Amino acid sequence: MIFARVTGTVVCTLKDEKLVGFKLLLVQPVDLKNEPRGNPLVAVDTVGAGEGELVLVVQGSSARQTVRTQERPVDASIFAIIDSVEEGGRRVFEKASDAQPARNSR
Repeated sequence: MIFARVTGTVVCTLKDEKLVGFKLLLVQPVDLKNEPRGNPLVAVDTVGAGEGELVLVVQGSSARQTVRTQERPVDASIFAIIDSVEEGGRRVFEKASDAQPARNSR
């Protein structure tokens, strides 16, 4: 599982028919300090995530294990929106206090 921040939306007018109706989001893997880790990914959204949210992403065959992505050509899926994270007995992330402004890429 990968911590990632949703940074944008990917629009594909023409795509495989098995992906019609799916929202594709651009996500940036991050560490618990919200520092980028690696390259951005395109992931199928299975939970209604939005830009700026911290999410959990799975890749490979695990990405096809959700009810919505079974038998679909998917390599990365967002399967959870993170509410909070505790590490070593202390809260290191709280969605309510995570004021990540939406980024304007224009």
